[in-house]
Amino acid sequence: MLHKILADVVVLIHFLWIIFLFLGALWGIKNKAVRIFHLSGLAFAFIIQVLGWYCPLTYLEVWLRSRHDSSLTYTGSFIIHYVERIVYI
Repeated sequence: MLHKILADVVVLIHFLWIIFLFLGALWGIKNKAVRIFHLSGLAFAFIIQVLGWYCPLTYLEVWLRSRHDSSLTYTGSFIIHYVERIVYI
C-alpha cells in the first residue's frame, strides 16, 4: 500500500512540475533563482524530448506501481497515459 501512495505522490509532483514549466516564467519575472531553475527545467525537458527519453519521474512512478501491483504499470509517456485516461473516460 505504501508503494501505491508513493506512486500517487510522484504523479502529483510530476503534474506540479509540468505546471511549473508552463507558468514558472511568470513567477521568475521577479525572482532570479526561480528564473534560473525554470530555464534549467525547460532545457532538461527539451533535451529529453529531442532524445526521445522519458522523465525520470515516469520511471519512478512505474517502478513504484510495479512494486504495489504489476497490473497497474504502463508503458510510454506519463502525459499520454493520463491525458488518454481523461479524454477517453
